[in-house]
Amino acid sequence: MAYVDGFLLAVPDANKEAYRAMAEQAAAVFRKHGATQVMECWGEDVPDGVVTSFPLAVKLAPGETVVFSWIVWPSRAVRDAGHPVAMQEFEDMGLQASHLFDGKRMVFGGFDVMVDA
Repeated sequence: MAYVDGFLLAVPDANKEAYRAMAEQAAAVFRKHGATQVMECWGEDVPDGVVTSFPLAVKLAPGETVVFSWIVWPSRAVRDAGHPVAMQEFEDMGLQASHLFDGKRMVFGGFDVMVDA
């Protein structure tokens, strides 16, 4: 069954195009190392919440937008093998995103797919 890495982060609006360019490069690397799909979604209709919400989860600041992204892998085993190789390739390429957003506010995790309809 497929495995998904999910990410939620806040990206300054001024970095949107630079983030997109970095994400396109990263997607190609992840696919090269086994990912079947990489999605990067720029928030458009992301309401504020009182108790929970995407903006609250990433401590969204003025001038930032929530980005929701995920990487689909054929299995956890493929992800566990491909992810570290991809990360090393990013380092070798000098591909870093740390200047584009605050990684301390990123929410992430790995998920087994329960339903794929």
